[in-house]
Amino acid sequence: MKIHEYQAKEIFRRFGVPTPRGEMVTSAEEARKVAQKLGVPVVVVKAQIHAGGRGKGGGVKLARSPEEAAQLASKILGVNLVTPQTGPGGRTVRRLLVEEGLDIKRELYLSILVDRAVEAPVVMASAAGGMEIEEVAKENPAAILRETIRPAVGLQPYVARKLAFGLGLAAEQAQAAVPFLQSLYRVFIETDASLAEINPLVVTGDGRLIALDAKMNFDDNALYRHKDLLELRDLDEEDPLEVEASNYKLNYIKLDGTVGCMVNGAGLAMATMDIIKLAGGAPANFLDVGGGASADQVKNAFKILMSDKAVRGVFINIFGGILRCDVLATGVVAAARELQMKLPVVVRMEGTNVEQGRQILRDSGLNFTIGENMKDGAEKAVRLASGAR
Repeated sequence: MKIHEYQAKEIFRRFGVPTPRGEMVTSAEEARKVAQKLGVPVVVVKAQIHAGGRGKGGGVKLARSPEEAAQLASKILGVNLVTPQTGPGGRTVRRLLVEEGLDIKRELYLSILVDRAVEAPVVMASAAGGMEIEEVAKENPAAILRETIRPAVGLQPYVARKLAFGLGLAAEQAQAAVPFLQSLYRVFIETDASLAEINPLVVTGDGRLIALDAKMNFDDNALYRHKDLLELRDLDEEDPLEVEASNYKLNYIKLDGTVGCMVNGAGLAMATMDIIKLAGGAPANFLDVGGGASADQVKNAFKILMSDKAVRGVFINIFGGILRCDVLATGVVAAARELQMKLPVVVRMEGTNVEQGRQILRDSGLNFTIGENMKDGAEKAVRLASGAR
């Protein structure tokens, strides 16, 4: 789960990580009042969407008076902001963060994330703050400092000092970096985050370390322990089909292709997407109905799949174990009838009650195509999705 910058900064402050003073607003008048209350020569008006690169898209502006802050807010609110991370569709700006401008001396990069390769949290830091960290890693990998943290002992002061001096911080800032980093690590651990990122982390003219930006992602599997964090979820920032799928406990991710996929099991789903690409097509989604789905869940999964206007054909690839093939077939037939299905559907199934499942499809009177195996099913799905016969 992702949250907005202003929400991440509220969490940072709770754990003692310094951030600029500011408030979230949803109107030009609120922006004017907050700018006036901050009482500083310059305020920053920042669009709040779940994507980076907002400055490049025109979503971050400086205002030198409360009136100018209101004017900028009215121009940004409601805009469909397109950034390098939103894709061409962009995101509608519904909220803004108005915060104090700072006297910035240096910009750095700092993050903590889970590194699955080492099975531990890793602190990443770079003197190239404010830039896309992916570009820095590509062009100059040596500019990124990495420190693996042993969970049993946490982030030790000597590790924080090593990172601080690696960033070229003066002695005064290096000393302040120790509690700063330890507080950020507490944020990461105690909220079950998968990412806590500050880009940029700034050194101000008077020598303070401030989190000028904040980004947090959380482990969905741990949210049952954090009801307060779950309340921060902004459904407007998520794909509607993904939101609907989560209501039915389905694992769904929208992609850019034309062949809709419905599979049971994440490994089989990944293999299915690969074989569709091998057959010359492109998957429109990742959809894992799980090993123990009921006929109703299959029906809901199929309805979500068919709601994607980009889908031109469907490939259902099921290995019947806990989810029996006859249960799958019953759910698919019910959904196809309810939706008055017109798109071609290829079904490849093997496993428990496979013959009963195939017979249910044949007796339905609907236009299902049976795939003899994964390769055959993928090739048929790609061909039918392209309009060929």
